Amino acid sequence: MHLKPTADNTIILKSAREIAMMRQAGKVVADVVRALEQQVQPGMTTQDLDDIAARMFAAVGAESTALGYFGYPGNICVSVNDEVVHGIPGKRKLKRGDLVKCDVAARYRGYVGDRTGCFGVGGPEALPAATRQLVRVTEEALFRGISRARPGQRLSDIGAAIEDYVSLHGMSVVRDFVGHGVGRNMHEAPQVQHHGPAGRGPVLREGMCLAIEPQVNLGSAAVRMLDDGWTAVTVDGSLSAHFEHTVAVTRDGPEILTLADNEPHARELLQLVSPQGEKERTV
Repeated sequence: MHLKPTADNTIILKSAREIAMMRQAGKVVADVVRALEQQVQPGMTTQDLDDIAARMFAAVGAESTALGYFGYPGNICVSVNDEVVHGIPGKRKLKRGDLVKCDVAARYRGYVGDRTGCFGVGGPEALPAATRQLVRVTEEALFRGISRARPGQRLSDIGAAIEDYVSLHGMSVVRDFVGHGVGRNMHEAPQVQHHGPAGRGPVLREGMCLAIEPQVNLGSAAVRMLDDGWTAVTVDGSLSAHFEHTVAVTRDGPEILTLADNEPHARELLQLVSPQGEKERTV
């Protein structure tokens, strides 16, 4: 599970109509991620979070793209604390101060939305200062990567922007897992690395749709797989954070397709890290 299987290496450009459909799928997963963050409480199990997602999918006629994927048993992935990705929902009870990552992907009306949220059980105030910084740096690194998703940039410019920001804060980008193209299928070409160097890979073109999803560790970037064959954890036991958005490359720049109706925080972050925003901050 270190690489995302794809049908082939052909990058499929999406039409305006297809991007509009993906925007609808993106809203479905965005609503689920926000509901999970709002409803999580100490004493709940990771299976409880999976059940919430399953009910929300069923209510709108969406289907999990994780369930049954190479035998994966959950509707979503729920990874806690030192678990990096692909945690299987189960009987684990959550405690106040746990750092939870919920990777939510669903197909709606033929197209896929893919988003990961990262939050503390009990809210941000329940997390130690170092953990809050990890969460902040990871989300801001994602948006720095998203800001490079523009026609004419190279694919690796995204990962280079992410890694530069993470390294600046003394943290580590996980290299064992990648982002990916997304559209009618959950995993399409190209694979999106979350590290540099810049200036490599395909030239980004209008109509590309990418799931960008850096995982950032407080300690070493090294990970290992648990015996369940899915869950990856940090080798040194350090905490790991993970954020993800599905992004369309448009002539006007990146468009995040996995936003709920009222998420000004995300739009403000993207504006802050856009090339124009960076230029204004240096003046």
